[in-house]
Amino acid sequence: MTEGTGTGTKPLDAKPIDTKLTDIKANEIKTLDARPIRGVLFDLDGTLVDTAPDLVLALNLALKDFGLPSESLEDIRFAASHGSLALVNAAQPHLNDEEKATIQQGLLNHYHRVNGQAARLFDGMASLLEHLNEQRIPFGVVTNKAARFARPLLHRLELAHKMPAIISGDSTTQSKPHPAPMRLAASQLSVCCEQILYLGDAKRDLEAARNSDMLGGIAHWGYIGNNDQAHLWPHDFGFDTPLAVLELLKQG
Repeated sequence: MTEGTGTGTKPLDAKPIDTKLTDIKANEIKTLDARPIRGVLFDLDGTLVDTAPDLVLALNLALKDFGLPSESLEDIRFAASHGSLALVNAAQPHLNDEEKATIQQGLLNHYHRVNGQAARLFDGMASLLEHLNEQRIPFGVVTNKAARFARPLLHRLELAHKMPAIISGDSTTQSKPHPAPMRLAASQLSVCCEQILYLGDAKRDLEAARNSDMLGGIAHWGYIGNNDQAHLWPHDFGFDTPLAVLELLKQG
């Protein structure tokens, strides 16, 4: 993982939406001018879409199949960004690997059926996407989620046709934090990596952004656990809400 930010300055946390432009230092504004944002890419689970309700429902259906107790959404949503096995591990850490794999397969079978039933854009995300459309800033998704789940979800949310780039975990031979899927998405946006903002809520997302020379933004509204220490992840920005991203883009 490259340690530099790609901008020659220390990481910058974007200000909340009610923060005045004058609160941002002059040298930070100069840095933004040097690297204009011409495209935006999103992680899917926990960044663009709140998919935890569907994932935890599928998990609980699988747990029920094996006579195990269910988990509450709030107690386990932090694991939703890390995939189906992470959810199983969070719910039943003491099971052996074979038992976990069996429950994981049950989760995936149920998720295929419930995918998109309760998933919603995070608050403020619709306004951000509307701004991107209005400003003709291309956007898309880079996720480690398999295409058989990612694409139907985006179609159900009526987003797929708006995205020139939808890169899933099986779109390339390497997944995040490897730069391969990021660079493929950049080519599909027709924007150089250095002018793309990538938003994610997991360490691998920000590592992927850094490894591909994109600007990295931490989506603090996502599935970040209390022990994740997100402030230590490589990043250029930190955003409390999607509206904070919108405010940054308006400044640029």
